[in-house]
Amino acid sequence: MRIFAPMDTMKTPSQARTTPSPARAYLLAARPKTLTAALIPVVMGTALAYSDGHGDATAALLCALFACGMQVAANYINDLYDYLRGADRSADRLGPKRACAEGWVSPRGMKWAVGVTVVLSCGLGLMLLAHVRERMPRGGWELVAVGVLCVVFAFLYTTYLSYRGWGDVLVLVFFGLVPVGGTYYVQAATLTADVMAGALVSGLSIDTLLALNNYRDRHQDRVSGKMTLAVRLGGEGGRWLYAGLGVAAALVCTWWLATGRLTPLQMLWAPGLYLYLHALTCIKLWQARTAIQYNKVLGQTSRNMLLLALLLAVALLQ
Repeated sequence: MRIFAPMDTMKTPSQARTTPSPARAYLLAARPKTLTAALIPVVMGTALAYSDGHGDATAALLCALFACGMQVAANYINDLYDYLRGADRSADRLGPKRACAEGWVSPRGMKWAVGVTVVLSCGLGLMLLAHVRERMPRGGWELVAVGVLCVVFAFLYTTYLSYRGWGDVLVLVFFGLVPVGGTYYVQAATLTADVMAGALVSGLSIDTLLALNNYRDRHQDRVSGKMTLAVRLGGEGGRWLYAGLGVAAALVCTWWLATGRLTPLQMLWAPGLYLYLHALTCIKLWQARTAIQYNKVLGQTSRNMLLLALLLAVALLQ
């Protein structure tokens, strides 16, 4: 059984040198830089749990591992199904190279990678369930339901929903409400309005990354029939969507100012600093034209949202 695509015997020496080893091909397909987005909600939920006196380091660690596992699985699914639908095959693609589209990994091999990653992630979920089951109000069965939804929507996102413009909504749910609320819930066995505010901050800030990705790829996505929100809004609308998401994430933090969780000074150096950096990346996005420029803004956007989560965690724990 072959799980790697056969090498093209007609490749030039320079092309051969750029072909990664099998292990590195799967690592690149996992897109490790995107794990920031998986960890941010766990940081947010855990900071709120410790702030409320319910912190559980083991539960937080298992949440982080499960989130990273599902993120990798979703990336593998995305790599496979975008390839099958022709979304990553354009010669003028601006984004990073994809393993299936480049022939580094065969579709069959990627299916195996998806299966193994999902199974490992579910195993981590069961370990989490065993750890917290006794303090769950319904014996932990609600966590099983959430885990099943995570797996189902990891498939639905790439295979169906992202092509119909639902990606941004799913980010708010599965990078906001579900992981922030879930991380807090397994530690505190309850949910609060403050946690929902944290879920919105997490989801909105992480959605800036998706909005930027979709804005960069809007021309290729339109050709392949992937009707993302950036495709529907067009160039100018896509830029304003990116800008508005970051502003909204900072504004939601005023909830904690109103409830006394954050002081005015903390608002200045936590969401205030994020808002300043977000404004700088907005300017660079307006100026970006090349793949290098877009990917630089992507890196800075990832930095911004991680910094926001870390600064808010410090502020909430003070």
